Amino acid sequence: MVTISGRETEIAILQELLKSKTADLLAVYGRRRVGKTFMIQTCLQDHIVFHLTGMYQAALKEQLQQFSIVLQHATGSTLALKPPVNWIEAFSALQAHLIPLLQKKKLAVFLDEFPWLDGRKSGFLSAFEHFWNNWASRQPQLLVVVCGSSASWMLKNIINNKGGLHNRITSKIPLAPFTLAETEAYLRSTGCKLDRYQILQIYMVFGGIPHYLKTVGKDKSAAQVIERTCFSKQGLLTGEFDNLYSSLFELADNHIKVVRALGASGKGLTRQELITICGLSSGGRATIVLDEMEKSGFIQQTIPYGKVSKDAIYRLIDEFSIFYLKFMDKRKPGGKDTWAKISEEPSYITWCGIAFEAVCLKHIDQIMDGLKIRKGAETSAWRFVPAKGSKEKGAQIDLIIDRRDLIINLCEMKFYNKPFTIDKKYAEVLKQKTDVFTEKIKPRKTLFLTMITTYGITDNEYADQLVQQQLDMNALFKLL
Repeated sequence: MVTISGRETEIAILQELLKSKTADLLAVYGRRRVGKTFMIQTCLQDHIVFHLTGMYQAALKEQLQQFSIVLQHATGSTLALKPPVNWIEAFSALQAHLIPLLQKKKLAVFLDEFPWLDGRKSGFLSAFEHFWNNWASRQPQLLVVVCGSSASWMLKNIINNKGGLHNRITSKIPLAPFTLAETEAYLRSTGCKLDRYQILQIYMVFGGIPHYLKTVGKDKSAAQVIERTCFSKQGLLTGEFDNLYSSLFELADNHIKVVRALGASGKGLTRQELITICGLSSGGRATIVLDEMEKSGFIQQTIPYGKVSKDAIYRLIDEFSIFYLKFMDKRKPGGKDTWAKISEEPSYITWCGIAFEAVCLKHIDQIMDGLKIRKGAETSAWRFVPAKGSKEKGAQIDLIIDRRDLIINLCEMKFYNKPFTIDKKYAEVLKQKTDVFTEKIKPRKTLFLTMITTYGITDNEYADQLVQQQLDMNALFKLL
């Protein structure tokens, strides 16, 4: 029997819907390869009586032809069915198929890649609205599941629909990538014995995307998995970058420009900096692109400490995109020992720092739990850039936790293959950060310099003088 690793909350929602005595319309959304279809098929396999998947950039005629093929299989007909002429006719045919089946048990209609079915001038969404409002919503034995990889499209057109589907969604499941804890549990279920340091390395490349994690296996090191998946000619992630964005966003060129700009910056950019670098219009189009990418989980907007939303800093937090832009972009696959050679270059150290910070920013709840911080704390980032020609020193802090108990944690994140040692030079960097923050912000709270590292920090005079709290990578693996 096929089992699902993790997803306890989502599975519970699906199970409750199967017990429901009313008609239900469920929206499931989440980025490409995150496991939406697998979860729905596995949980509802005994209840799905019609499963249609939209085709990417297909014409209306092709989508309707595919509908007729799926309906033929669903009805068990040995003869091909005549394709409907439009979506109104298609949903009428689906309704006729469902009526005699709804007397027995809760049944599910699964419309996958829902946004792809709604082509320009196709009339799909209005026909679906009519199907749901005028018939399906009155069938207590019916569950309709609509699913899409474009989170922004699903939110705009389904969850927050202002037309015929306004307030019609009865449940929603935003399916996020696995956390580190869920990734570890998934890999353990496949027989993988890698320790947490190696799992963390894999996560820094793949993120918590189940489809990518399937390549790990149980007899390869993290380095071998990365080499095979990213740098061999047959590697699963060869060509994935362009497919990823073009399949999620219409006119994806601007989205890719934003990703490349943020990938090059490493430390994040303001909205205006992105508009300038990417050549975006300063009006609504820039807002739409950034909003779509944030809702889809590729970038993260953080309002700097003491600032307002217009001063937000955007960072690229999609692990694979960060890795691709650093090491795979414009590199021909198939070279021998590519990853081993890269791992000896200075660029590898830079990537480790950026990637580990991105992972930490996705596990802020685990960090606050590890620090025993009560709920209600606010997180932000902060940076000070001196004016050109000024003798002042700049500083950047990527994670600030402002607590209710009059403490502010200034978090410094470091990836290292052993306990990290704060030497004299780095101690000066840390002191400068806290000094500049204190001078510019003048906080009325106590500052706790907090180190988040892989194996902890070495106990020495600098650590003793500067660091108030610390966590190692085990805190990030906690299942909350």
